[in-house]
Amino acid sequence: MKIRVRIFAALLGCAAVVLGGALPAEAGTYDLSVEPVTLDVSGREVDGFSINGQVPAPLLRFTEGEDLTINVTNTLEVDTSIHWHGFVLPFDQDGVPGMSFDGIKPGETFTYRFKAPKAGTYWYHSHSGLQEGAGMYGPIIIEPTGREPFRYDRDHVVVLSDWHEDSPMQVFRNLKRSPDHYNFIQRTAGEFFRQAEEEGLGAALGDRLDWGEMRMMPSDIQDVQGYTYLMNGRNPSQNWTGLFTPGERVRLRFINASAMSFYDIRIPGLEMTVVQADANNVRPVTVDEFRIAVAETYDVIVRPREDRAYTIFAETMARDGFARGTLAPRDGMEVAVPELRDPPRLTMADMNHGAMPGMTHGDMDQGEMDHAAMGHAGHDMAAMGEGDDDPFYAPGSGLEPDAANGGKFLSLGDLRAQDPLYEERPYDREIRLRLTGNMERYIWSINDKKLSEAEPLRLKYGERVRFTFINETMMAHPMHLHGMWKIVDVGAGKWNPLKHVLTVAPNTTISADVEVDAPGQWAFHCHLMYHMAAGMFRKVIVEGGPEDLAQVDPELEKLWGMANAGDVQAGGHH
Repeated sequence: MKIRVRIFAALLGCAAVVLGGALPAEAGTYDLSVEPVTLDVSGREVDGFSINGQVPAPLLRFTEGEDLTINVTNTLEVDTSIHWHGFVLPFDQDGVPGMSFDGIKPGETFTYRFKAPKAGTYWYHSHSGLQEGAGMYGPIIIEPTGREPFRYDRDHVVVLSDWHEDSPMQVFRNLKRSPDHYNFIQRTAGEFFRQAEEEGLGAALGDRLDWGEMRMMPSDIQDVQGYTYLMNGRNPSQNWTGLFTPGERVRLRFINASAMSFYDIRIPGLEMTVVQADANNVRPVTVDEFRIAVAETYDVIVRPREDRAYTIFAETMARDGFARGTLAPRDGMEVAVPELRDPPRLTMADMNHGAMPGMTHGDMDQGEMDHAAMGHAGHDMAAMGEGDDDPFYAPGSGLEPDAANGGKFLSLGDLRAQDPLYEERPYDREIRLRLTGNMERYIWSINDKKLSEAEPLRLKYGERVRFTFINETMMAHPMHLHGMWKIVDVGAGKWNPLKHVLTVAPNTTISADVEVDAPGQWAFHCHLMYHMAAGMFRKVIVEGGPEDLAQVDPELEKLWGMANAGDVQAGGHH
């Protein structure tokens, strides 16, 4: 039976576990049901997926260290799964079909059993087919057993997502046929004349010819536009509202559960103090605006002192739309919504003409190299920090952000661990991962190989491995490693922050160290859903460990089934 709802917006500020409105029958045991749903968030009814009939899925609140038993029942006609994003847990509870288990068959119930991880803001979503892009995602809060290193009086969860009237499988098919199918913000004649006036006619014509020869467009900021952008399941006109009392410290837990959309977030009239990134406490950083990539989480604290409303404005990086909500002392209050800024344009600084120095396009999937021969192929992030440019973008990049009010925009380089989880020590070896792709064929890859063509990356339990990401494409890629933290090299030594998603901007190089402390096999992929589906994905096998959990059922050695010469699972579409 298909559930039809107009909109569901979970009560994301509540203090109890929300599971379809019911608390668990016994402590530590929870029941979730994956169900078909029909949603109307944009004026047209579209089929999708829900958990307990809700989109976003129910807010789950657990306590760190809690023994959890979560029964997930599949009422769909296709396989499904739930992945606990950012959780450190046994690999066979990670919820990735073909990697950690077989998936949940129609009519069956799978029981997850693990301990709740350390306190923080997390989320969960399907890892089957493209179900995540059609409603199957929800927030998780892990409450601490002790005091946190910052104070707040009230707590709101803010789930950002994107909803398309085309089904995810239709979107993917359209991208395979024509990669610019959803690129709606093309350069105009007016832009050409302005450029000619500023730079000269020859320069403007040369720029157009350069882009034409590459068969690329400087407007290709996000592959898919035309979404309706949601905040806690509500579109901009429905205006999700979070309440406060003037003078309170309000914690806002931002989760980007979108399929493809980055957001630049600001609250006009309020500064935001960033206190947590990807469920890890950081030294407080006060900013006016920050960018949140797909699958990232950021916790900020604001202190509205006036008895008035404030707009939470989440503008897409492509400037094709926005999600918005309101902070207010009372329901029904609103304030003006900012106008969209002009869309950014990629520059030649965001392009990479051929391979990086010292690199070839041969068989480099494992990517191991002698440390002395390494160097940094792109921009040495740790060595850059002077001046006004953000060192985590290519100098002159069209994607480098600026705060709308001219104030402080958060940089990855601003983040410092509040209490480092791992001791500082040298890495044992380095693996280079070139982020590659063929835009004309809409193939995304790592070291020029899709998942279906690549051997797994093999790590040894107990070693520390440095992953160096070299982005040879013109798009930003939020890279996610399941089961283990990445210690991002921002040049801060033992204070380097931990993250589960690391965004690599076009034509840049970033390194992160991984303490290999989780036996088993894990997914490692770009979290842009259609990039992952098109091949930017690797299996990581961790060998050894106390129980040698890397010895897995041979059935799990199957790679994802292929669709349209990509690597997306064929099941789970609508």
